[in-house]
Amino acid sequence: MSDEQLIKKTLSGDVEAYGDLVIKYQNRLFNTVFRIVGNQEDAQDIVQEAFLQAFSNLSRFRMSSQFYTWLYRIAFNVAINTLQQRKRFVSVECLPEDIGESFADKRESAQEETSRREDAEILWSAINRLSLDYRAPLILREIEDASYEEIADVLKIPVGTVRSRLHRARIALKEMMQRHRNDL
Repeated sequence: MSDEQLIKKTLSGDVEAYGDLVIKYQNRLFNTVFRIVGNQEDAQDIVQEAFLQAFSNLSRFRMSSQFYTWLYRIAFNVAINTLQQRKRFVSVECLPEDIGESFADKRESAQEETSRREDAEILWSAINRLSLDYRAPLILREIEDASYEEIADVLKIPVGTVRSRLHRARIALKEMMQRHRNDL
């Protein structure tokens, strides 16, 4: 069933239809939010709050954009509020221990796998040091594979700003990675 059909069913009183939307998007939303806030518990709370707010405001959804884009925008706002309230910085310690494993070829040696995991941790550490203005569009583009237009819609910024922030984020990441290599 399409998102539009599920939304219409939900608005007509079928709460189970909204449950289908939650099931459809909860993992994707959690993964994206987790990469922004860097803390599993916060990400779970933010996703739950985003779904509750989306449900409460579903009648305001105009269906002129994708439901996930609208839902992500809600989650992004909740994440920003959470980060501002707690004034916490994301650290590498918040990353799951197996962050590099999904990328590892099972045939690789233990040394290659360890090296790959270390590289992934270094990369995520660098991403987490980016300001949210750079981190959010980078995650949406590189992890979520969102188009520039979708990112602009989600973040409520012009497409040119998306391009600029992505460019600056990539340059900053490259510089951080080079500094790390030089420190070795």
